[in-house]
Amino acid sequence: MSFFDALSQAGSDRSAQATPEAICSRKGCRAPAAWQVLWNNPKIHTPERRKIWLACPEHRDWLEDYLRQRSFWKETVPFDPRPEPTADPDTPGAPA
Repeated sequence: MSFFDALSQAGSDRSAQATPEAICSRKGCRAPAAWQVLWNNPKIHTPERRKIWLACPEHRDWLEDYLRQRSFWKETVPFDPRPEPTADPDTPGAPA
């Protein structure tokens, strides 16, 4: 298994475990995530698709460099661990 496969697998395992805190995607790192590193493999993903690796401040540059070397990196944005609010159409004042 390549490092890329292992790193990708680690990210999918973490989401399946439904951990209460989001942690860095760098192998072996257990630090809280502060960044979303968005990427896309043009050989297998449509151009608009974005995969996400979470990064702590210490590993942000490492993950970006790894993806840039393969021309996969798209952008990095701050990670907000708060869940997205869901609009309930039956709630008064909810966005339509």
